[in-house]
Amino acid sequence: MEMHVLHETIYEYAEPVKRSVQSLRLTPRRDPGQRVDQWHMQTPGRTSMQIDAHGNVVHLLTLDTPHREIRIQVRGIVEIDAHQDGLFFDQGRLSPLAYLAETPLTTTSDELHKFAAKYVKDGKASIESLMQLSDAICDAVEYRKGVTAVHDTASEAFKRGEGVCQDHAHIFVACCRAVGIPARYVSGYFYPGDVEQVASHAWVDAWLGNDKGWLSLDVTHRTIAAQHHCRLAVGRDYMEACPIRGVRRGGGDEEMRVSVSIAHSSQQ
Repeated sequence: MEMHVLHETIYEYAEPVKRSVQSLRLTPRRDPGQRVDQWHMQTPGRTSMQIDAHGNVVHLLTLDTPHREIRIQVRGIVEIDAHQDGLFFDQGRLSPLAYLAETPLTTTSDELHKFAAKYVKDGKASIESLMQLSDAICDAVEYRKGVTAVHDTASEAFKRGEGVCQDHAHIFVACCRAVGIPARYVSGYFYPGDVEQVASHAWVDAWLGNDKGWLSLDVTHRTIAAQHHCRLAVGRDYMEACPIRGVRRGGGDEEMRVSVSIAHSSQQ
């Protein structure tokens, strides 16, 4: 299928910002199963592009003159392989073992370790066991907007029992690492059909070994991440894969508005 994406982010500031530097992970990855047909990015200031250690396409946006607004828009068409089964190999520079390392957002706990060990035994994972773990996380953590923030940890969201796709992904990643399975956070777009979609989405990759590669799972939707998912970035957690992250000097209070429109068409 072809996924048509329009994604706009607007930052407005109470006072002039003297300088801004933003890392933009808003260009789809060069991963098996997806191919960019068209992609356009519109920003103020100047940008430079690089591929980071995770294999993400990153644009560095710099604004050196005073401003009270930043408007960033991307639009394009991505061809998604309709025959994906969630298993793939990528060409990243990092070993899968790099995704065993804990981060502040995915630090495990005794509670998460015991929870994960119910489904993954002796560090040996299968598609079935990871799907069971994914389902169990959704059962334990109800999807609810507005109850967590981007800096909440996996353990905090698990204890609260509520969260969003970011929290589901962090909990899954923390559980996998707790039992010796490399796992990483994925940001991107999900085509929801007739269901309203107002923001970017997050899911996970788990390493099944050299014979099978990565398994991509959408924990929130309890499914394999395949033809309805467009991958933007991967990382050890949200901070390394989020669509936009940066710093600024000045500006006072900030207001951010995000709109995402996703449609699809069948390939001819």
